[in-house]
Amino acid sequence: MNEVKKPKKSLFFYYGIVLLALLLFNFLAMPWLAQRQAQEVDYGTFLDMAENKELGRVEVQQQENQIIFTNQDNTAIYKTGMMPDPNLTQTLKDSGASFEGEIIQQSDPILSFLLTWVLPIVIFILIERYITKKMMQNAGGPNAMMFGLGKSNAKVYVKSSEGIKFSDVAGEDEAKENLSEIVDYLHNPNKYREIGASMPKGILLVGPPGTGKTMLAKAVAGESNVPFFSISGSEFVEMFVGMGASKVRDLFKQAKEKAPCIVFIDEIDAIGQKREGQFGGNDEREQALNQLLTEMDGFEENTGVIILAATNRPESLDPALTRPGRFDRRVPVELPDLKGREEILKVHAKKVKIDENVDFGKIARMASGASGAELANIINEAALRAVRDNRRFVTQSDLEESIEVVIAGYQKKNAILTDDEKKIVAYHEIGHALVAAKQTDSAPVQKITIVPRTSGALGYTMQVDEGNHYLMSQEELENKIATLTGGRAAEELIFHSASTGASNDIEQATKLARAMITRYGMSRDFDMVALETVTNQYLGGDASLACSAETQTEIDKQVVTLVKLQHEKAAKILEENKDKLDELAKYLYEKETITGDEFMSILNA
Repeated sequence: MNEVKKPKKSLFFYYGIVLLALLLFNFLAMPWLAQRQAQEVDYGTFLDMAENKELGRVEVQQQENQIIFTNQDNTAIYKTGMMPDPNLTQTLKDSGASFEGEIIQQSDPILSFLLTWVLPIVIFILIERYITKKMMQNAGGPNAMMFGLGKSNAKVYVKSSEGIKFSDVAGEDEAKENLSEIVDYLHNPNKYREIGASMPKGILLVGPPGTGKTMLAKAVAGESNVPFFSISGSEFVEMFVGMGASKVRDLFKQAKEKAPCIVFIDEIDAIGQKREGQFGGNDEREQALNQLLTEMDGFEENTGVIILAATNRPESLDPALTRPGRFDRRVPVELPDLKGREEILKVHAKKVKIDENVDFGKIARMASGASGAELANIINEAALRAVRDNRRFVTQSDLEESIEVVIAGYQKKNAILTDDEKKIVAYHEIGHALVAAKQTDSAPVQKITIVPRTSGALGYTMQVDEGNHYLMSQEELENKIATLTGGRAAEELIFHSASTGASNDIEQATKLARAMITRYGMSRDFDMVALETVTNQYLGGDASLACSAETQTEIDKQVVTLVKLQHEKAAKILEENKDKLDELAKYLYEKETITGDEFMSILNA
């Protein structure tokens, strides 16, 4: 889509003009006004005052052919015309006058103060009040917005052969199916009007960051071949009260003029948050929201104007905004599944040179939980790695390494572990892998490495599921906790001590055990009672307990018991397979990085 640029001047441009006018007034007009106050005398009076040593300050202005001088007390200023007098300099020296100073600009201190300071300030205040009055008038009326403060600064895109299409968006088939109906309506509105159906006035795209909400909105505009207005929700919030509401009015006015069209508001939660009615709230934001509500479902219909909005905080939106009649349809844009990840990788791989033997299915399985933006980053990182290694094509190893870069960071080439540290890390990682392999319903081990990474990890064990995994049973969650404790259990079994390397494992195991008890109802004592609430599910999912202090104490006890039980199970598995633990740890110590196939072949030998 091609953006239509609109030239606009900043407010500082106009303030600069006012400031320049005041400076010119002070430096040009003020000296002229001061000279107009001087009393004219003849040249003889000037000579008599010089002879009597009654002169104070003297300035000879040869270009103006005049002399300006004061009396000895500098209380009066005079001027006279110049006469041919070769002894003028000597006369001035004998009189004791000061004739090397600047132009004498004041005859009356009070008048000079009024002209120099008071008058410019008064002029500036009058101009400021005039500007403010104009802005307030334009904020409340349909006239042209002065300086663009009340004018919508939405980016306008028009038809383009290079616009984004639905074919450029992969992994979101359900969302594209919902939005394709809007495209069909814009192309064939009579088909819907004949049966009495009307299109939703607003469509809300919700989902985690990086899943392609903005790209889907542009794809709708690209498929529809209609004007596309794009603006961020934060651009409606201005310093002056009423400016945001004025921008909303101007945006919809432009949209109606270009109807049929699409208006896309990104991050709408910036102005669409719930109105709590608290004293001292942002009145400007609420006025902008009220105006948006009126424009979307007021007395006047917006024929041919469809509103698309995107947010990753749908629970924070005002109920009046999300009700039917305003945003009639909510389209979830979730993280892609296995098939979706594979399709997204293929779409982005068209932009780079890829080796024919690349297995996108394997890369998609390794990138479990990645968003569309992260998958695009993985392809780009692989291309950069191929360039660094002077290759002309991206290979399978480049893509696998780029996934590890996104997950754990780059390899730290300067980090050299001691032999003891290297051995501890090797046993730690094999402990994870061995406990996972000896349990049922655990994801297969894909790779084990003890090469330090920039994220701070000294090594890691990668497990990859074979297919999509939507549900996890209680046994699977317990096995996952046991796998997380396997690294510390291996250290305790071999070295009879613990290191700091298990800090991240402890954090993940505790978080998972707490979720099992408070959110998943996997505790016999609490049964199916929700003890924890989750907010901002698309932004990390902040959890907060909703129970009494006594219940929190009991929850802590059960979390400790659950993790301790799985820790003991992992220690028992490793003790029963101590020979394989030693053999695998020695092999990893020598190779530093081994694949899942190498691990399983040694384990099953």
